[in-house]
Parts: sequence; structure tokens; C-alpha cells
Amino acid sequence: MSRDPGRVLRELLDAHGRTYAEEAGIRLRDTPQPLYRLLVLAHLLSARIRGSIAVATARALHEAGLRDPRRMAGADWQERVDALGRGGYRRYDERTATQLGDAAELLTERWGGDLRRLREQADGEVPETRRLLQEFPGIGPTGADIFLREVQRVWPGIAPYLDRKALQGAQRLGLPDDPGRLLELAGSTDPAVLAAALVRASVDRGVARDALDHAD
Repeated sequence: MSRDPGRVLRELLDAHGRTYAEEAGIRLRDTPQPLYRLLVLAHLLSARIRGSIAVATARALHEAGLRDPRRMAGADWQERVDALGRGGYRRYDERTATQLGDAAELLTERWGGDLRRLREQADGEVPETRRLLQEFPGIGPTGADIFLREVQRVWPGIAPYLDRKALQGAQRLGLPDDPGRLLELAGSTDPAVLAAALVRASVDRGVARDALDHAD
């Protein structure tokens, strides 16, 4: 039996229509601190670890006061390790603690702690923004994609950004893997919310199965 793709997508969005930044308690705005917290979240989510652990760890770093590059770079390495551990991020804690410190120093020295300056250096061009993001230790192609998927909510010049991982989620749901068609089906849904929901379907078979079951 063929399912109505619009209904499948509505079921997915009803159940999972929020960004990872929202889940991590980040009130995303186009200002330095929330953008930095999003960069840290993208770093954590890009590792081979459950998304729920990455989100909890982003919250733990914030609660430890490590919420801007100056504080992150100025923190003791063990302080960063301990905060990562409280979030459950133990498998990669030592390497990640070093990378977070180095990335914070790079952001401070090169862009004055403000990721908007990185965007300006890239002239708002998505490929160049993606390349510059990968200069941060611990941010590879996956981390850059995560950041761009989420930041499109406050950097409209990035939107719509539906990367390979989001399109894999669409395929798992039997939806079109064409970004334009997905945006049409999603109607007024924010592209960042659409991307996050599709990614959840990509990484969690249960999410996709539930959306399909409810669409029957």
C-alpha cells in the first residue's frame, strides 16, 4: 500500500519537529554565545555516539560555565573532561576536551570569538562557510553539516540546507529525495526543523517506523 508522502512527513514533524539546538536548550539567535554553543553541539553530535548523549553533554558544558570561547579556552583541561563525563560523553572525553580548547582559541584569535565574522569572511557562500568550519579541531564534514543544518534558522542565507544525512532520512521514509520537493511537502515548516526531523529518521529506524505506521 502506498502512503501519502505529505501525511508521512506531517506525522514525522508532529513527533520530531524540533531542532537539536532546541533539545539542548540553546535559544538560537544570531549572536556570538548561542552560535558558539551550536558549534560545540555540532562537534559533540558528529562523533559516533548517541544523539541524546551529545545533547546532554552540551547541556553539561553550559551548566559548567563553558558557554563561550573565552571560558572554554580558559578552563582547565580536567575541568572540560569532567564536564564531558557528567554528560555521559566518556568514550571521547580526553580528545574532545583538547579539541574544544583548541577550537575555542582558534575562534577567539581568528574571528574574535564571533562566528558571524567567519560567515562574513566566507561572503555568506555556503561551500566556503562549510570549508572554514572544518578548520576547527574536531569539526569535519559531518560536524560542518550539522552546524549548517541548524544555523540556517538564524542565517537565512544558508537555507534551505538539506544535506546527505537529511536526504537519507527522506529515502527511509519513502519520501522524495529532492530538496525542493521536500520543502513543498513541508509547507511553512522551518527548513532547520525539517532537516532535524529527517536526520532523526535517518539515524533511528524506530523514528521512521513510527511515522510510517501512523501514516497508514
